[in-house]
Amino acid sequence: MNKFIIAAAVAASGIATTALAEDLTVGVSWSNFQEERWKTDEAAIKSALEAAGATYISADAQSSSAKQLSDVESLIAQGADALIILAQDAAAIGPAVDAADAEGIPVVAYDRLIEDSRAFYLTFDNVEVGRMQARAVFAAQPTGNYVMIKGSPTDPNADFLRGGQQEILQEAIDSGAITIVDEAYTDGWLPANAQRNMEQILTANDNAVDAVVASNDGTAGGVVAALTAQGMEGLPVSGQDGDHAALNRVALGTQTVSVWKDARELGKAAGTIAAELAADDMMKIEGSASWTSPAGTEMTSMFLAPVPITAENLSVVTDAGWITVEALCQGVTDGPAPCN
Repeated sequence: MNKFIIAAAVAASGIATTALAEDLTVGVSWSNFQEERWKTDEAAIKSALEAAGATYISADAQSSSAKQLSDVESLIAQGADALIILAQDAAAIGPAVDAADAEGIPVVAYDRLIEDSRAFYLTFDNVEVGRMQARAVFAAQPTGNYVMIKGSPTDPNADFLRGGQQEILQEAIDSGAITIVDEAYTDGWLPANAQRNMEQILTANDNAVDAVVASNDGTAGGVVAALTAQGMEGLPVSGQDGDHAALNRVALGTQTVSVWKDARELGKAAGTIAAELAADDMMKIEGSASWTSPAGTEMTSMFLAPVPITAENLSVVTDAGWITVEALCQGVTDGPAPCN
């Protein structure tokens, strides 16, 4: 029985992929490997590929869409049989998919949408992440002036999140209970850019801000720094990713929620799917489904479920081994469980 038949049989039965991709190579193109969370993703991808018998190679675009295109060309030249791409710029990544397709190399669009039917889209439900962020902030502050700190304008996830946030807040906006006094995209998702945006918004509004819906933990960190500088720490602030620093802020009370997207599960899924596609790109991946993007592109996709982490359920992340109690509770003197 050849490896393609074996792979299909295993995928159909739900048995974990093991040694299906022997002698195959999977290349990963990271948008910016300096962000904390991608280290966890990488470890999970590596582990899944090792279990499948595949070799891991990678490149870091360092927040440059032009470098990412050359990185993908390099990964292809190194013999990648499948690619996992975390797109720096969804609009600019098209030539990379074209290059892979020309060589018959399947592409997994990792965590961020690549608007192309040839890519397998793997992510968390980012609209629901946005809903979870807004729910938590609204529960903490159901009235007043809101600021929306969005993600990168080149990342479709920024608008998916913003759409979910708006769904939750719309009724309160319509009633006049809350007012969105300003919002801003964060170039490159960089905390420094989020902090600068928040500083400018605070100045423009004479600090008359009651809550901030920030779209990830990096931007939340920038927001909290800006608030702290004005003596306003403790205002409701959202985030996502379960960054250790953000979870510590939740324990300290300077961040309201971090929507946890277990990168270990996402990375494991990506490595397994890429290995299976490398062996047979016509394979039907178990758990995948057809999905239509907002632009109308029909794609094969898989969405994992996020979990909002607040002061009420911090033990979820410690029980899961995502963070130690010591790291979670650093500097906390009288906080929520498990820090008390």
